Amino acid sequence: MAPSSSKTANAPSASNFIRQIVEHDLAGGKHKSVRTRFPPEPNGYLHFGHAKSICLNFGLARDYGGVCHLRFDDTNPAKEEQEYVDSIIDAVRWLGFDWGEHRYFASDYFDRLYGFARNLVERGLAYVDSLTAEEIRAHRGTLTEHGRNSPYRDRSSQESLDLLEKMRKGEFPDGSHVLRAKINMQSGNINLRDPVMYRIRHAEHHRTGGAWRIYPSYDWAHGVSDAIERITHSLCTLEFEDHRPLYDWFNERLAEAGLLERPLPQQIEFARLNLTYVMLSKRRLIQLVDEGHVEGWDDPRMPTLVGARRRGYTPEGFRRFAERIGVAKADSWIEFSILEDCMREHLNEIAPRRIAVLDPLKLVIDNYPEGREELCETPNHPQKPDWGRRQASFSRELWIEREDYADVPPKGYFRLYPGNRVRLRYAYVIECIGYDKDTDTVHCKLFEDSRSGTPGADTYKVKGNIHWLSAKHAHAAEVRLYDRLFATPQPEGLGDLNPGSKKIVSVRLEPSLREAKAEERFQFERHGYFVADRADASVFNRTVTL
Repeated sequence: MAPSSSKTANAPSASNFIRQIVEHDLAGGKHKSVRTRFPPEPNGYLHFGHAKSICLNFGLARDYGGVCHLRFDDTNPAKEEQEYVDSIIDAVRWLGFDWGEHRYFASDYFDRLYGFARNLVERGLAYVDSLTAEEIRAHRGTLTEHGRNSPYRDRSSQESLDLLEKMRKGEFPDGSHVLRAKINMQSGNINLRDPVMYRIRHAEHHRTGGAWRIYPSYDWAHGVSDAIERITHSLCTLEFEDHRPLYDWFNERLAEAGLLERPLPQQIEFARLNLTYVMLSKRRLIQLVDEGHVEGWDDPRMPTLVGARRRGYTPEGFRRFAERIGVAKADSWIEFSILEDCMREHLNEIAPRRIAVLDPLKLVIDNYPEGREELCETPNHPQKPDWGRRQASFSRELWIEREDYADVPPKGYFRLYPGNRVRLRYAYVIECIGYDKDTDTVHCKLFEDSRSGTPGADTYKVKGNIHWLSAKHAHAAEVRLYDRLFATPQPEGLGDLNPGSKKIVSVRLEPSLREAKAEERFQFERHGYFVADRADASVFNRTVTL
């Protein structure tokens, strides 16, 4: 369940209110061990907010010697697909977590949930309502007005049981009846105003097929599934805080009847992830894909985990990010730069260095013989000498970055301009002698005794140091420069999209990058971190700048 940790149940309390609750429950004997769960609905791809929840739930279980379940709350067949189930499994594993034998589906409990519902009907705690959906909404009231009882609220238990069974068998059309809990239509909490437990839906389920013609609501299935699985701490975002009384009401009523074991799960809410320059609304993400603003769910600009993986983000970076931002009780905005910093930190540790010229300009060394070639040595990682060195071919014609030459240099410019000297990194000192506009070529002369690492080379004092590639040996490639998808820190809609979020450039790369494998990561010196695209390893995606 992810990398091992030195934390144990006896570890000192972290500055995290959820950990303090867990430690209190373990110390007081309420629970012998911790059992959490990550319960996605299989109706879309996981996003950055899910990564925070995954790290929290699996991390707590790991740190306190417990287990974390992966459970799919698959109660809405109209929007759920096996494709999403598979993508979620891949994403959780990619983040570095494992659930062992504890993979479940709410649909595993459909028979039990139905039996529990019948028990509530028999005890007068639920009833079949025949109002239309619009009528139910009208009777429900508002935040300032109490609800009104349905005329079917006092239906006998037997009549409701008979109708419920016919609903299950598919004898009624969609929308003709629902099963509702009988709680309190006068409650100040609108979620307790006789919430719907079952709706008729003549839809095929991705796991149960056509076996069911009624499907449980999320509020009914979710909390009861937690209790069935003996979850100790049910962690969710603050949007579910008003649902907690309903979560507890269902489980308490079933425990009173001896249908669920105590202690019951405790729902604990924490602040959801609000990340600047990002929208995590599932509705907005679907809109981005459906309207063609991005190239799919795995577009590297998307805040989905499949998109992040394709962009070159790392699981370790996400885990570092989750630890750094912590868990809070109140919503706040997290700067996107924190996520980028976490990625940079990890990529700096693992990414070998390579040379890339992203805006190529030809440079010719006039006094270097045509046909002559030699090899220069460059480190694979300047902070990791054990990674060794590699050889780079040097020749008369080179590629350099266009920004490394200026006809008229601005103040403080130490790179190439007529009459100025720079060092070609790991090679020679050169002096610019001119620029040919017709051929778009910079001309220079080389000082033979100035090669790096040779006696006397250090007598050439220059302020500029630029990178280069042999024109004969470099190869052309496509690089995609990705930026933030939205242009404003707190985007309100798709009108805030960043028109410059993707730029495709034709570049020159050092020869070894021809053999890069999909998802192999590198630091292109001076430019940032890049990854060979998952779909086409000949293309490189910029992960993050330096």
